[in-house]
Amino acid sequence: MALSETNTSIGFPATFAPSDIVSACSPGRTGPSGAPLPGRVRVGGRVLEVAEGAVVLGDAFSALRVALEGALAPPLEVGDLAIVEGAPAPAGRALASARLVERIAPRRPPRARAGAAAPPSSETERAIHRGRGAALAQRAAALGAVRALFAERGFLEVETPSMVPSPGLDLHLDAFAVQAARPTFLITSPEYQMKRLLSGGVPRCFQLARCFRRGELGDRHNPEFTMLEWYRAFAGVDEVMADTEAIVRRVAGALGAEGTISTSGKQVRLERPFPRISIGEAFARWAGVPADDAIALASSDEERFFRLLVDAVEPAIAALPHPVFLVDFPAPFASLARLKPSDPRVCERFELYVAGVELCNGFGELTDPVEQRARLLADQAARAAQGKPVYPIDERFLDALEEGMPPAAGNALGVDRLVALCLGAPSIGDVLAFPHGWL
Repeated sequence: MALSETNTSIGFPATFAPSDIVSACSPGRTGPSGAPLPGRVRVGGRVLEVAEGAVVLGDAFSALRVALEGALAPPLEVGDLAIVEGAPAPAGRALASARLVERIAPRRPPRARAGAAAPPSSETERAIHRGRGAALAQRAAALGAVRALFAERGFLEVETPSMVPSPGLDLHLDAFAVQAARPTFLITSPEYQMKRLLSGGVPRCFQLARCFRRGELGDRHNPEFTMLEWYRAFAGVDEVMADTEAIVRRVAGALGAEGTISTSGKQVRLERPFPRISIGEAFARWAGVPADDAIALASSDEERFFRLLVDAVEPAIAALPHPVFLVDFPAPFASLARLKPSDPRVCERFELYVAGVELCNGFGELTDPVEQRARLLADQAARAAQGKPVYPIDERFLDALEEGMPPAAGNALGVDRLVALCLGAPSIGDVLAFPHGWL
């Protein structure tokens, strides 16, 4: 029986990856199937180094030193893909008494492309030399932690369409249009469709959604990104803020940052509970504007309001050694949030800041279809006045509100930002398989 057939028959791959062998050689570890490794194995990977009588074979996660029997003609070169067969060392990152089975692909220099930006020069450099594989494995661990937490809390994971007739009318978000028989756009958020599920009787749902926004590119933005969005029927913002704290702690713990996040030279303690500061209080404390005046300023001079928020409030929050919820936003920024019954000058909207990074935007959801339509019409008028594309109103979403949506609260959290924060990465591009500049 061939070696590859033997491997497969006991639950092993026909050809191992270098990281499989390295993992299995770690103390107390076994092969991918949980069984001890065979006496001889086949390993396929990229040649990272060449020395006399040996090569280093690697993948995106680990490197394995391979001692070769006899000379090779022609010799392996750095960058080759190859399969070797040999004996795993009892301990350590090595393969002994190995022979070359097959040179899969000789190294070819990457092609230069006219006008292209300067991403890493090859897939090998991206994945191996820049540690991309480790970051992607940690990202996967973060997504697993999110799913586990929501499963524990009785949420249903859902998938809603990425192409929709209305991408939302937020004045600050622009959508990508899709060529189709009718006006269609890539989602900027799955909010409308998830609220329709609430109206249809789903009490708790979450989604790890691919979202798309034009004109967003930088250390904290990518035109395509992952949004964690979730909703609770018959609940308020307190429950959703508690969910948010739990998510941050769970993901940080999964990435080895339990209790404290280290990022940009700061130590951020994940205290219980995260403090909550109203917008009015924040302006009074850090911008020198009395709380009532700050709320009024949102209506009288929006540009000055945001300038003070960006120049005074956000830097002060960034300097704090713990996360902070900003709550009770002025009513003009309600969007799809309901006004606060005890003070209709503000709405039930919150944002979480960690080390100065805005992680999420949550609402106590507006369920009044008449008020929601009026807001959407006002948003259309505002977009038209600024020369922005005016997207259609989602009539099916309004129909769902007409039928009756239960009182609810929800949140939209940037997964890429959270993972980058927990890993201390300076840019979300460091935790993406393909940042926009690599395409």
